[in-house]
Amino acid sequence: LQVDLWQPSSPFHIVEGMVTDVRVPQNMTRSLLPYLQQANIHYTMLISDLQKAVENQTGLRSYRNRRSLSGYNYEVYHSLEEIQDWMHHLNRTHSDLVHMFSVGKSYEGRPLYVLKLGKRSRPYKKTVWIDCGIHAREWIGPAFCQWFVKEALQTYQTDPAMRKMLTQLYFYIMPVFNVDGYHFSWTNDRFWRKTRSKNTRFHCHGVDANRNWKVKWCDEGASFHPCDDTYCGPFPESEPEVKAVAHFLRKHRKQIKAYLSFHAYAQMLLYPYSYKYETIPNFNCVESAAYNAVNALQSAYGIRYRYGPASSTLYVSSGSSMDWAYKNGIPYAFAFELRDTGHFGFLLPEMLIKPTCTETMLAVKNITLHLLKKCH
Repeated sequence: LQVDLWQPSSPFHIVEGMVTDVRVPQNMTRSLLPYLQQANIHYTMLISDLQKAVENQTGLRSYRNRRSLSGYNYEVYHSLEEIQDWMHHLNRTHSDLVHMFSVGKSYEGRPLYVLKLGKRSRPYKKTVWIDCGIHAREWIGPAFCQWFVKEALQTYQTDPAMRKMLTQLYFYIMPVFNVDGYHFSWTNDRFWRKTRSKNTRFHCHGVDANRNWKVKWCDEGASFHPCDDTYCGPFPESEPEVKAVAHFLRKHRKQIKAYLSFHAYAQMLLYPYSYKYETIPNFNCVESAAYNAVNALQSAYGIRYRYGPASSTLYVSSGSSMDWAYKNGIPYAFAFELRDTGHFGFLLPEMLIKPTCTETMLAVKNITLHLLKKCH
């Protein structure tokens, strides 16, 4: 039985009593369901026609006026080309607060764009790094990164908290980390996760960009097999995308006080460590930031997030960007797992973009304002 594991990301994480989400080809359900019944495994059909659900999400594209950037719609998912056009547009029209640059090139030669956001109030400022879309199929990530930029630009004049954030800090925002994979998820395979690098020995593409970092690389929770979804790559930073971002973060690590990475799905706010069950040295500060962020998030629509160390809250995984950032001296490193908990999975409907981003915004502002206060 060939199944695509949605949650957790690897069969190694499956333990007794755990809820697991799998996607199976249409003709396979006939053989899978009797098998589950025989094994006495309780199951629920969440999405009976996935093809239709995918088409509902991407099929209407051509009818929308998606080209006008002044009326850019933040409540729909955007292709890579549209997101990059949008970044160029903001760079031209909001040059007082936005500066766009590239940290390198992807495997397939695409620029890796980042937006630097903030008031040029003084030469040296603390900074916050935000990336979205390390995993290609998690479309709500890039949608949130764009939402964050929109909110910053729209509320800077009227919201004292946002004004304070943009005056006292710089934000580096990378709306699509895994550009090749994201593009591929639009054109070929909606549920693609990895990068698109080629493997010569196996005819499998891609590396899990969140298992490719130089921190306990390819240990528990990562796979050595190039065809697996959690393949760690031939060596740490083998992926040009990971290498480029790691290089940038290393260069600026003195200023960077927070690293925030956005994933889907599980409704969790995670902090280090991922690779071991051990308490981080500044646990109290990070824990209280997480606790307050989750409460702020819940205040919008009552959505509850679990929070805690990634290893015990989600599962053990090695080579993650969050652990790497923390190990490289960034004191606040968080990974968000956005909505939902499995009903829609990676196909979160566009009508849920706004509530998801609105509540997440509250959490991010909360963490950012926490940074600006001294924590002992």
